Amino acid sequence: MIDLRLLREDPDRVRASQRARGEDVGIVDALLAADERRRSSSVRFDELRSEQKSLGKLVPKASGDEKAELLKKAGELSAAVKAADAEQDAAAEETQTLLRQLGNLVHPDVPVGGEDDFTVLETVGTPRDFAAEGIDPKDHLELGELLGAIDTERGAKVSGSRFYYLTGVGALLELALVNAAMAQATAAGFTPVLTPALVKPKAMEGTGFLGQAAEDVYHLDKDDLYLVGTSEVPLAAYHMDEILDAEQLPRRYAGFSSCFRREAGSYGKDTRGIFRVHQFDKVEMFVYTTPEDAEAEHQRLLEWEKQWLTSLELPFRVVDLASGDLGSSATRKFDCEAWIPTQSKYRELTSTSNTTEFQSRRLSIRMREGKKVRPLATLNGTLCAVTRTIVAILENHQQADGSVRVPEVLRPFLGGREVLAPVAR
Repeated sequence: MIDLRLLREDPDRVRASQRARGEDVGIVDALLAADERRRSSSVRFDELRSEQKSLGKLVPKASGDEKAELLKKAGELSAAVKAADAEQDAAAEETQTLLRQLGNLVHPDVPVGGEDDFTVLETVGTPRDFAAEGIDPKDHLELGELLGAIDTERGAKVSGSRFYYLTGVGALLELALVNAAMAQATAAGFTPVLTPALVKPKAMEGTGFLGQAAEDVYHLDKDDLYLVGTSEVPLAAYHMDEILDAEQLPRRYAGFSSCFRREAGSYGKDTRGIFRVHQFDKVEMFVYTTPEDAEAEHQRLLEWEKQWLTSLELPFRVVDLASGDLGSSATRKFDCEAWIPTQSKYRELTSTSNTTEFQSRRLSIRMREGKKVRPLATLNGTLCAVTRTIVAILENHQQADGSVRVPEVLRPFLGGREVLAPVAR
């Protein structure tokens, strides 16, 4: 959530941010009014409570009619204090409810608009000219079936649409990608973490995933637990309700987890293969740092993602997402999109977001600098979303006979394999 003081001091900035997101601007005025009621009711409660305490000291010293009158007034004050306390609590609850509905403040450099209004910042590598090579490229599912690597038919039979099996070299390729991604992350100073796949409501809500993204979240009603859609959630909640020493920042974690998403808004999209699925594995980078260093850290996360995709020898581009496509937590978000030959377009493979103090305020994570304690900043970045990365590798590195060349960075994790060959049927 944002700082209430900022809202009071510069409401126009918050209104502009809401407008850029395409969200309700009226909530800003509603929040200002609720905050004013909260503060005035708090003052009223303190005044009445002080008067009540003063009156309480007079009662034992009084007698007769005077005491009776004081006791009557004490009773009236007691009722007034209870009413003021209730009003204070109600106003505070309304303020918090409205505050949690506000998205993070959009960075001034973010392009304004919706999903298609991003800015391309950089293009790395050149897509292969398959026609010049005399190759009619196969899509990842056809290649995966030739390699004995992907089985969506049995996935659907067992679990339903958008589920799959990775078999043979498909399973080995996933493990190679995870291990190679973790190797890069640890070399860069990240602490590897295996995170829980189920989290409490406070963790899910605190990271902002029960707002705009709520329809994509799986909830276990009986246990009141949520399946995570990214290890960003348990990594953000790892230091929930803690105060970290500023001298020990940044703290960088690389989390591995299975991820679960309903894909509720994607009916009819990417139904073939494993590009958009309900369950997948991911290596996620997560950082706790000072607010002053957050923008620089955001650039560092982007560079690590570019390093990863370059090591996989994939052509890709970097885009600066538009304000209406950020998600509630991010002030700015960069995506790296790999070229998918059979779709003739770039598709998102990695993403990195600067969430500034938005998540730390909601999760009560602070930093200590000497005697001063204040909220810190959090950032996240996908290093390897495995299924989408497999799609990109198979399609970009396919050869005329249906085999797939293995990028050099993965070969040590695949027993030295240089090529994934089709299996006999």
